[in-house]
Amino acid sequence: MQQLYAEAFKKDQLTLVISGKQHIIDIEIAETNHQKALGLMYRQHLAEQNGMLFTYDQPQELTMWMKNTFIPLDMIFIKAGGIVHRIEANTEPLSETIIASNGNVVAVLELAGGVARRLGLKKGDQVLHPLLE
Repeated sequence: MQQLYAEAFKKDQLTLVISGKQHIIDIEIAETNHQKALGLMYRQHLAEQNGMLFTYDQPQELTMWMKNTFIPLDMIFIKAGGIVHRIEANTEPLSETIIASNGNVVAVLELAGGVARRLGLKKGDQVLHPLLE
């Protein structure tokens, strides 16, 4: 398992703007293809204030899955400009079901399952980070 994470994820923060209120999330950034393929697989825990951001150079239809992912996640699909396009809440651990963005997006933010609902995050809210500008 150690060799899976030999390539360290960059750490940063982003801001969720929900009904005018800002929520800071500590993130890891999946930059390389290997990191994007690995994502949060094999993790046993993800704190409520933590997440992982996957970014892409061009807007595109994105698909994700939960293979080898042991914890439920909220997948937030983000359009250009950092606008929340769609939320797939409480994804099923270990599922190989494809989860699609249902439209062109430039990023996906993964949070612990249920966090998006608890924060009140919804379609149209803003995600602030330099990679989303």
